[in-house]
Amino acid sequence: MPLAGVTRLVLFDLDGTLVDSAPDLALSVNQMLDDLGLAQCGEAPVLNWVGDGIETLVARSLRDAQGKQPDAGLLARALPLFRERYAANNGVRSRAYPGARPLLDTLRAAGLPLGCVTNKSQAFTEPLLRQLGLLASFDCVLSGDQVTRKKPDPEILLSVCERMAVA
Repeated sequence: MPLAGVTRLVLFDLDGTLVDSAPDLALSVNQMLDDLGLAQCGEAPVLNWVGDGIETLVARSLRDAQGKQPDAGLLARALPLFRERYAANNGVRSRAYPGARPLLDTLRAAGLPLGCVTNKSQAFTEPLLRQLGLLASFDCVLSGDQVTRKKPDPEILLSVCERMAVA
């Protein structure tokens, strides 16, 4: 039986699945640290800090730079700096993984609806997909700030299924 006959919807995560966005995140973290007069950390540690949202990424980078938990004032200054830097760097060094685009093209050609579900903020998701030429591949894109509970909670997956009329 053809794949399109049994599969009704294919959903992809974004960061670390379709796209290597760590270089842009690391660049933005290091620029933020520099803006705050703190030592930059390079790229390697940032790879271990991603995955739990911007607030956690920024807090982890500040903790590493200071050797202690950041106080609320520093965190409040750092978050908008990071967001500003990441908005400027988003998609500059990020790359689609080899094979990602051909896979999406193959699935689209097979008539399968595709969705992208990510905990990344919508302000960064669609610009990144657009910059990498992947946005048009998806019938539905849903970001973590468009739902009340982020992954691993199933809400975002169920929301895409509802929007795509898939039980």
